[in-house]
Amino acid sequence: MSKYLIEVPHGANKKACEQAIQIFLQTGSHFLTHADWGCLDGEHKAWIIVEVSNKEEARFILPSAFRPTAKITQLTTFTAKDIVEADTFHLG
Repeated sequence: MSKYLIEVPHGANKKACEQAIQIFLQTGSHFLTHADWGCLDGEHKAWIIVEVSNKEEARFILPSAFRPTAKITQLTTFTAKDIVEADTFHLG
């Protein structure tokens, strides 16, 4: 399994925030009910970190209305050894 950051944008007005949060909370999914939100700091997005098999599996955690606009990023933890052996992967 791989770890993914799911970033879900929504509208910047009060109604859009309330609607997005309500949809997440009403789904009953553990992942969605534990999302972190940036609204109070002016960043109108929710973030969720999950461990699943692939990006599409991560996308399907979301309610269908949010799937097209979500950004899914695979996360990797590097060690000091990885940096020494940097020629084995590309960071850019």
